[in-house]
Parts: sequence; C-alpha cells; structure tokens
Amino acid sequence: MKYHFYAVLQYEQDAYNVRFPDLPGALTFGEDIEDAIYMAKDALEGHLLVMEDDHDDIPEPSEYRSLISVLDENEQLQLITADTRFVRMREENKTVNKMVTLPKYLIELGKKNNINFSQTLQRALKEELDEEEKIK
Repeated sequence: MKYHFYAVLQYEQDAYNVRFPDLPGALTFGEDIEDAIYMAKDALEGHLLVMEDDHDDIPEPSEYRSLISVLDENEQLQLITADTRFVRMREENKTVNKMVTLPKYLIELGKKNNINFSQTLQRALKEELDEEEKIK
C-alpha cells in the first residue's frame, strides 16, 4: 500500500527533529536536511508496517493547508511517501549469509576460474527448485 504523510522537520541546534502530526510515535531526527528526509522515510515505513501488522486503523493524512498554519518559524513540512508493499518485498528478499561445505578441489578450481560461488549456488538452487515445482 502506498501512503503519503507530511513530516514536520524542526531545526534545532545543528540537527533536525522529525515528527508526523498524523502518526504520534513516529519520530526520528537527522544531522542535516537530507539525512532528516531519509530518516523520515525510514521511520514512516517502519511505523506503517507495524500498524498494518497490528491491524491498526491508519488515519487519513492531514491537508497541507491545515498543517502549514500551525508551524513554528523553525519548522517546515516535507511530504514523505512510503510504499509498504515494496518495503515488505525488500525485506523478504534480503540476502542471508549461509555456510556451505565444498570439496577443496572445487574451491580451488572455482577460484582459478573466477567463479562467484554465491551466484552459482543461487542459480543452481533456483533451477533445482523450479524443477521440483514442475514435478508437483
């Protein structure tokens, strides 16, 4: 699901505090404006994932006009987009380090031929698993 929420970036002593008026508890900060926006996206994605997983009601985002009128002079609005479907896919496809045992001669031949062992194992597993799916 794709969401758009405004973050309030508050400049304070060489850093930016970030909050989402519509999502109490979604807080973060950044050392500069770019870092603050990056962290805001990360915080929004994480907060919304937890809300979805807990089946919480996700509020409708406030309108720009209603938020801009209540900002202090050291605050600014930044629209942040979060696509929780994409975040879930990214997490599901995270690589995991797995130790395998191979005969020494295969390791030596592989190194000699500049074989990428991870890619080779992934390709072989995909082929093997695809064949098993066809059998079922």
